[in-house]
Amino acid sequence: MSQKRLKFDTKKFFFIILILVILSMLALDYSNLSQFSLDNLVSTFIGLTSPEWAYIYTGTGESLIPLMVETIAIAFYGTIIGSLISIPFILLSSNIIWGQNSFVPKVGRFLLDILRAIPTLIYGLIFVIVVGPGPFAGALALGLQLVGTLSKQVAEAMDAIDSTPIEGLESSGSTSFQTFQYAILPQTISPAFTYIMINFEISIRSATTLGLVGAGGIGAPIIFALQARNWPRVSIILLAIIIIVLIFDQLSSLIRKKLG
Repeated sequence: MSQKRLKFDTKKFFFIILILVILSMLALDYSNLSQFSLDNLVSTFIGLTSPEWAYIYTGTGESLIPLMVETIAIAFYGTIIGSLISIPFILLSSNIIWGQNSFVPKVGRFLLDILRAIPTLIYGLIFVIVVGPGPFAGALALGLQLVGTLSKQVAEAMDAIDSTPIEGLESSGSTSFQTFQYAILPQTISPAFTYIMINFEISIRSATTLGLVGAGGIGAPIIFALQARNWPRVSIILLAIIIIVLIFDQLSSLIRKKLG
């Protein structure tokens, strides 16, 4: 009986997904497809496969290398800010910290949902107004956006740890702080670092769009290049972003292996 019910539920689920996909497709406006041109597609492809190598370094602060360094700095600074601010939110949102008191973690996770719901560009606009345009506004925007995501990830990782060491320390009369220090924290550090590195990579990509609101980095040049259909410049910028993300992905993998 249960197997039949499970099979029926699975079919029903996929049927609902199919209906939602069809409705989504019907809701889209396809009128712009009339502007599609094979020549434009070919010229775009040719431009994207012909990077503007001269843009890598022109001797000014407006070339690729200085702006990518600034973008990485924005992402790194934002990650540090977000990681530090996340600490109290992690403690506030973790069920294992509060035990039987489930109200506090629910409030903490509700606050994190609110922080995650606001797009990074909105944070960027707010901080550009508050502290002025530039990289610092971008770092603050990335940091605040990171809090909602990182805190939830680490809090859930903390709740999923092995409870055996916790029970052993509690049965031996350890205080709550000692239990946290010797049983909870050691099991949480490695996944927390993993999530920090993953979010740092995401922040690098997010930082490339913050230039749109005056928050520094490579964002403004890539937007201007797209608007001007300067595909060779778009290509070299995208290539740089891909290389940077791949490098940091390899670095984070090596560090995670070292941590075990």
